[in-house]
Amino acid sequence: MEEKIEKVAKKLLSDKKLMEKFEKSPVKVIEELVGMDLPDALVEQLIDGIKVKLAATKVGNALEGLGKLFGK
Repeated sequence: MEEKIEKVAKKLLSDKKLMEKFEKSPVKVIEELVGMDLPDALVEQLIDGIKVKLAATKVGNALEGLGKLFGK
């Protein structure tokens, strides 16, 4: 499942329009990207994992930006 989370998160981060769709309708976007209708429990786990991955990436990018701001 970690592999799918990583794959979907990368796609979302590289496509602003897809990210907007995910924010509005995460279940639909996940099922489109995975290419199949998944059980609700699995979709919810994927969505939670993807949200964590996206948040971690955004925090990492923000910290990197701060480091550059302070010359590190």
